[in-house]
Parts: sequence; C-alpha cells; structure tokens
Amino acid sequence: MNDRAMNGWAAPGHREIAMPTGVLTVRTDAGAYPLDSLLGFGARANARRGFLFVSKVLGKHWPSRPAMMRELHDALAGQLPAALPGPVVFIALAETAIGLGQGVFESHLRRHPEAEALFLHTTRYRIDGVPTVEFAEPHSHAPRQFLHLPADPALHQLFMRARSLVLVDDEASTGTTFRNLAAACRSLNPALAHVHLATLTDFMGAQAGEALSAGIGLPVTQGAALHGSFTFAAGASFPETAPAQVVGAAGGVAVGGAFGRAGLARPLAIPAAVVDALAAGIAPGETVLVLGTGEFMHPPFLLAHALAGAGIDAVVQSTTRSPILEWGAIGSRLAFADNYGEGIANYLYNVRPGQYAHVLICHETPADDALRDLARQLGGRLLHFRSEDTIEGALP
Repeated sequence: MNDRAMNGWAAPGHREIAMPTGVLTVRTDAGAYPLDSLLGFGARANARRGFLFVSKVLGKHWPSRPAMMRELHDALAGQLPAALPGPVVFIALAETAIGLGQGVFESHLRRHPEAEALFLHTTRYRIDGVPTVEFAEPHSHAPRQFLHLPADPALHQLFMRARSLVLVDDEASTGTTFRNLAAACRSLNPALAHVHLATLTDFMGAQAGEALSAGIGLPVTQGAALHGSFTFAAGASFPETAPAQVVGAAGGVAVGGAFGRAGLARPLAIPAAVVDALAAGIAPGETVLVLGTGEFMHPPFLLAHALAGAGIDAVVQSTTRSPILEWGAIGSRLAFADNYGEGIANYLYNVRPGQYAHVLICHETPADDALRDLARQLGGRLLHFRSEDTIEGALP
C-alpha cells in the first residue's frame, strides 16, 4: 500500500473525528502500519455504537487490494506465539472478519504445513441438522451469533483435541465478544489451554490481556496490526436507530457447506481453469471488482488474488447487512434484498454502478431475484460457488 510509512514504522497519533452521531477520539501507538493505511471512519444508526471503523484492508466496506490483504494475513499469522500448543482452532467472527480469519489460518498452514489446525467461522445463520453453540456480540446490530460444530467426525475430534484457540476479528474494543466465544468453546472442550486474539486494530488497552485471561480462565496473548484506544461521545441528536436484527429463528438456510461454517483443515483454492476463463474475457487495462456476498468472503478474495497475479487490475469487496450512514469513509450506498432469504436489507458501500468494467458477483446461495437485481444494478456477472471446484457461471 502506497501510504505506508516509508521507514516501515508509523509514529503514535491522535485523531478527533466529529461525525453526525457524536465525536470519536482515537489514539494510536507506534506500529508498522499508519492508521490511515488501515481504516477510515463511518457513522452508524445504532444506539449501541454510533460509529464504525471502516477497514481498507478487509474487503468488506471498502474495495481492497488482495496483495495488501495477503500481507496483513501473513503479518497476523506471524504474531502467533511460537510455542502455541496444538492442535489449534482458528475461529473468525462473522460477518466482517470471516475472510480475514480464513486468510490468517491459511497463512499459518503455509508457515507450518505439518501443523494440525482447524478453521471455523461464526455465523448469523443456523444450518439445519448441525449442532450449534450460541453466543452474543453485544454491540452489534445483530447480536446473536452461532458457531457450528464440525459434522465430519475427524474434524469434530480435531476440535475436541484442540489445545489453543485463535480468535480473529477486525477490531477489538472491549473484549466481551471474545470472552463470550471463548467461554462457549471451553464448555465444549475443557482441554483448551491458550487463547490468542488476532485483530487488525486492538483498541482494548495495555491491560486488556490480563483482564481477559482472568475472565476466560486461560492465558491470553494478543496480536494486531495497530494498537491504540478510543472514546466516543454520542451526540445529542442521535439518528433513528435501526431495529436489532433477529436471525436464525426461521431455521436453516441454503448455503454451501465447504467454506468454513462446518470446519476446514486445509486451504481453499480457485481452479486455474476458472481463473484463466475469467481472465480471458478481461481486456488489458480494464478494472475488475470481485464482489462477495454477505458471509461469503474468502473465495472471492482468492479469486481476486489470482486475477491480480495474472496482471489484472482487481479489487475485492463484499456486501453486508450492516446499516451505515453515507458519511466519511462511506461515500455511497446501494441497498437490495437479502440473498440469504431472511428478509433483512443488504448493502454495498463505496461502489457506484459503472465504476468497474467488470463486476464478478460471487455467491454461495442459489441465484435468486435478490442476486439478479444486484447484478442488474451493477452490470455484474453471477458466479455460484457450489463448492470450490464447482463454480457455475465462471466457464463459457
């Protein structure tokens, strides 16, 4: 990323941001990445939290370069303790950090190909017939989260034999969600001996590790691209709050099973034939947005990374159910129906129709009216990932 500090180290900083919902004050420690290279600031219509750290390297609310995303995956994987006891379970927090967590997991396997490791991500959807654990993300617009236990016997046993948890999220502020999830995992697997938190931004403060360790009852270590702290003073005229979203009550949803909810012990890959076929339709100099949908984030990143490796100007981003105001780092907003079928509004930020020559919309749910409407708005092409090897719409 061009705006990284030239010497590879950024000085501590202080920022005060007046936004429609209040005033956010951010203090950052010295570190390898300047604040502005990692995030901007947004405002949310949410009484629990009226602000948002808008990451530039997650591929969620901002179009992101896959090479920079891979760099951050490697940086966070490199901060795992050398003596972390195995097997290790990596759990990424939905919705925003799913791709980040899977990237950190795969980076760990590249560094340690012999390691026993399992990847799971939490979800806001219940899958019929699969055991689940529920926990709370209190500050979220949709506070209920679910963790599915692996249905595959070998992966289930790997979870039960795990000695360490690596919990991955884009940002840490209070640690409450981490504590809730770690407690749920310990109730299932008493053999757990260590918890490591991997985040892009850690705003919990210097003493947070000790407090979390006491609350969880296990040693806790932390790794992040940026450390600091923040305060937020809500404004007097707080905007109307979107209602908290109740999810999972309607039962299961039709989603692919091979992408992280049910557990993975290996990296994913996009078939070379798919990359070649898509690249063949892109002229030199044309821009490409690879767009994930909802919780389906990591395969689109892998596709964008492969296209960029072929010399194509590709960025990656995802749609989201998070309601954010058009302000600050959120320059535009498109709204459309929910392709997961629960009737919850979905959004795409910082993308305008016609901005990219090609938009490849990657989805794990079957094509429906919501996805076709999104494709119509963006002039995009739908790619249905039934599995990592079966991608409908990718080949002629």
